[in-house]
Amino acid sequence: MSDTELVRLKPRRIRVVCWSAAIALLLVFGLVGTSLSGPTGDGYGSFQRGDQIAMIGLGIFGALGFLLFTRPRVEADARGVRVRNVISSYQLPWEVVRGVRFDRGAPWASLELHDDDLLPLIALQAADKELAVDGVRALRRLHEAHRSRLAERAAGR
Repeated sequence: MSDTELVRLKPRRIRVVCWSAAIALLLVFGLVGTSLSGPTGDGYGSFQRGDQIAMIGLGIFGALGFLLFTRPRVEADARGVRVRNVISSYQLPWEVVRGVRFDRGAPWASLELHDDDLLPLIALQAADKELAVDGVRALRRLHEAHRSRLAERAAGR
């Protein structure tokens, strides 16, 4: 384990699902938006160009909402770990991390912190199977290397 090793992790399966869903949503709302024309069902109004644009706009916003779930990432090196989840981001030194957990049945891995908090690592999802397991192992190696360096420094005093 070198001091320059950088571990970059991101989910695979959720990215494929979200991109597929976003494209499908754009297509559906685009087709609906372009097919809106003429009078409404009761004949009291008619669809205008603004209605078509609004439907396409809703499709775009919905697709962007799906793509938020492709945002999670984890980067780690000898100094610490950077976690980006769907909405929040964290940068933590290894000193505050007690361990890397991936409990049986859990949807994703998590960092166990020394203040007894759990920080979810949404980038390491159980649906990605071996990719997630390899990512957890890499994070555990970095964490263990950090703990070994601390122990060597303490013994060298």
